[in-house]
Amino acid sequence: MRYLLIFLLLTFSDLLSGQCVTQINSFKPGEKITYQAYYNWGFVWVHAGDVEFTVSQRLYRGEQVYQFDATGNSLKSYDWIYKVRDHFQSFVNMETFSPMFAERNTLEGGYKAYENYMFSDSERKIYSVVANSEKPFKRDTLNALPCIFDVLTVIYYARMLDFERYKPNEKVPFKVIVDNGVYPSYLRYLGKETIKTRDGKRYRCIKFTALLVEGTIFKGGEDINIWVTDDTNRIPVLVEAKILIGSVKAYLNTMEGLRNEIKAQVN
Repeated sequence: MRYLLIFLLLTFSDLLSGQCVTQINSFKPGEKITYQAYYNWGFVWVHAGDVEFTVSQRLYRGEQVYQFDATGNSLKSYDWIYKVRDHFQSFVNMETFSPMFAERNTLEGGYKAYENYMFSDSERKIYSVVANSEKPFKRDTLNALPCIFDVLTVIYYARMLDFERYKPNEKVPFKVIVDNGVYPSYLRYLGKETIKTRDGKRYRCIKFTALLVEGTIFKGGEDINIWVTDDTNRIPVLVEAKILIGSVKAYLNTMEGLRNEIKAQVN
């Protein structure tokens, strides 16, 4: 479900430059987190899909990298309404957290999209291959700006941020590559709240919004709220978003292989 996979998060600032390479202490290879996605059907919220995020490790172009995978699928019983089959994959240098490769292969309703990006730090270029239901196959070369992220890597980057540095309503700007374009965007820190999941568990959370780019699902703007655990794991617990055809929520379902003990759960 793309509303959870994409945090298409103003131009660069000194604040961002200081946080581009940050300490990686929120996840590790072997982590797997799943979510249940709910769609607002009139006055009722219905379980319409599932989302899964995994972290693994591999050798790529002679370097050890994190391999991030995210899949989102609508339930077969709802495919007739809006079929979703999304897969995102990214390879990121384990020391510098610089993106090296990113791929998107998605089906959302009748709209298909494919994106493939290869990042070259030495050449400061991004080599892209893109195609979708509205545009033909295209190869391109883009300039690789400092601290640029692909869609999936943004999620893990956000999990590493030290939100204690920010005041409520303060922005964390950066840029994301998507649809063969580089977009300025940001996260906006909103403070802390306690969130109750559908299984009755309660977590102390950090809340923020993300600036979304207008596209096939989103209207654009800050129409998404994210709550992550207020501990070193920064596990997303709840995501709420307005989309073109209503609104959705994604609730934390299962988690395993975490790097740190969960300390944000409230008894």
